[in-house]
Amino acid sequence: MISAHAALASLPLLSPKDVAALAAAGLSSPTALLEHLPRRYEDRRRFDAFPNQPTALPVCLRGTVIDAASRGFGEGRRFYEAIVMDGSGGVFGSGKVSCRWYNMPFIQKLLATGHEVILYGKVKECNGRLVIDHPEFEVLREDDAAAPIHLERIVPIYKNLAGLAQRRLREIIHLLLQQTDPATTTSIRDVDSATPRYQALLEVHFPQTLEQAQAARRRFAREEFFALQLNVVWRRARYAEQPGRVLGSRTTLLKRFYASLPFDLTDAQKRSIKEMVVDLRTPRPMHRLLQGDVGSGKTFVAMAAMLLAIDSGCQAALMAPTQILAEQHYLTFRRWLEPLGLRLALRTANRDESNHSQAVDEAQIIIGTHALLYDSVTFRDLGLVVIDEQHKFGVAQRAALIRQGVVPDVLVMTATPIPRTLTMTLYGELDVSVLDEKPPGRGKIVTALRISPKQTDVTKFVKQQLADGRQAYLVYPLVEESESLKAESAIEAYAKWQKRLPGCQVGLLHGKLKPEEKEAVMSRFRSGEIAALVATTVIEVGVDVANASVMILHHAERFGMAQIHQLRGRIGRGAHKGWCILLTDGKNPDGLEKLKILERTADGFEIAEADLRLRGPGDVLGTAQSGLAALRFSDFLADTELLRETRALADAVIAADPDLTGSQRHLRPLIHQHSEGPLTQEN
Repeated sequence: MISAHAALASLPLLSPKDVAALAAAGLSSPTALLEHLPRRYEDRRRFDAFPNQPTALPVCLRGTVIDAASRGFGEGRRFYEAIVMDGSGGVFGSGKVSCRWYNMPFIQKLLATGHEVILYGKVKECNGRLVIDHPEFEVLREDDAAAPIHLERIVPIYKNLAGLAQRRLREIIHLLLQQTDPATTTSIRDVDSATPRYQALLEVHFPQTLEQAQAARRRFAREEFFALQLNVVWRRARYAEQPGRVLGSRTTLLKRFYASLPFDLTDAQKRSIKEMVVDLRTPRPMHRLLQGDVGSGKTFVAMAAMLLAIDSGCQAALMAPTQILAEQHYLTFRRWLEPLGLRLALRTANRDESNHSQAVDEAQIIIGTHALLYDSVTFRDLGLVVIDEQHKFGVAQRAALIRQGVVPDVLVMTATPIPRTLTMTLYGELDVSVLDEKPPGRGKIVTALRISPKQTDVTKFVKQQLADGRQAYLVYPLVEESESLKAESAIEAYAKWQKRLPGCQVGLLHGKLKPEEKEAVMSRFRSGEIAALVATTVIEVGVDVANASVMILHHAERFGMAQIHQLRGRIGRGAHKGWCILLTDGKNPDGLEKLKILERTADGFEIAEADLRLRGPGDVLGTAQSGLAALRFSDFLADTELLRETRALADAVIAADPDLTGSQRHLRPLIHQHSEGPLTQEN
């Protein structure tokens, strides 16, 4: 029997070419190869019927190539096309599809007329024909009918590895499972005693049913989530042990702030401030997440926390991800806090400071972008760090600002509602405050989905709103025209809207403008000089113009759900009714589904849950910034029961052995790094 820890190069079942291809993919042992799990499965006991119209979901087809050739398009560009017809004698349908591969000339060496193939991909319509662009495919051989792993069963499909064909990889893993000693496949992450790990490996690679495959995948997700939760609980315990400073005993500034407000804070804001007061007054550093929907008043809660820190004699800093957001915060803080006699500073990478801005060492509140991390910014005594839209910063950036103080209290904020399961996983070491109310006096926002409306109708609506004294955002997904994407750009649209709205000032704002140009445009929009602002998603956060009550989102299907929800939060910030119009051609079924959800609800948490279900957590939060990049079973993050189970297990482990030096010392390698590497969920 083979040990799961042997070197792949020593195994007779592998050729030198196989070993080289696996090594190039980072697979150097049987353990690593057996944990290279399928990214999906094909039920080759039956296939989808050849369609007669486009499909919303990928289909798996079996057919015969009846024509194949390299064809040209454009200026010297070529693609390889194979016409595949149903070869089942009518059992699976009676159609054909055109398969196209662009800039992949090697395909013609793999696929030719007469080949019997299995295809996987979405079918679309192009010039009256049904087409699959860049489908996955596998050429069948004459002996496949007798093979136990390639046909007439549920077949695993792996991420393609350079230099190793899909079918060869499948054969290698099948042979390896037969020859590996089950006792050597154990893992310190294993927290499932019901199903032996080797049995789960058999079932996840070559399941008898799709339900069996999913159950096996959940078992390995349990392993990964246990390691993740163990790190969360470990960090939380370490935070609790850190010596900190006691802040917030004096409330003079906070009381003066309350008295100066012309409105009352919501119960949710008051509750969150009380929670922070308790944190600040304890001799351990505060680590709190303030989570609130757009327009829920997070800024005033952050102000309150900063005033408590300042009243204790230290400085407070707020870091925002964009210059526009930092400048908006600076203007807001100046409006409410300068009358209290506070000194504020603004620091962004590309801006000369205004006359109102103090030197950082003299200021009590410092607001800025990542420019706050530069060596040129020296804090006198940083006691409280507030990080806004924190998921847009990398872990290292957040840590760099925190290190500017001496064990400062930390408040992280997000206006992107995060599903409970993600909060439990990603921010489980943080205490959480939730703003689930909106301040009174805000205008109602009506969201309407419109499929291919007449441009004259859209223009008429905008003109009516501008005539009533309101302002409008006209949002586009692209800055400039793109050859690859069929969507109007902001620059193209700007010229058109100038003609459509004669007598009205139309502005243009996008990410490629210089910082001073952006600020000039925003200043004119805030003052009301610009009536309609053509923009990209650069306005997603940090833009607060109470008179702007109209948002027209063009090609809305190209925006993410959370992105649209954030954009929608730019309107209805005053007393006027807001209108968010989602424009789409309706040709993308997935895009249409998400737009219908946004039309139906304005509840950010409901939208976040739907977004998680439709796209997965990596796309919802951005894997690079959120820490999800290394998660291989992220699709199970919506499994609340699984997360609770693994959190309870992790809590029990740390309670029994807080330092992991006693009965649970075998788990110490899981802290800070997953010593064996998490199981693979290929995308």
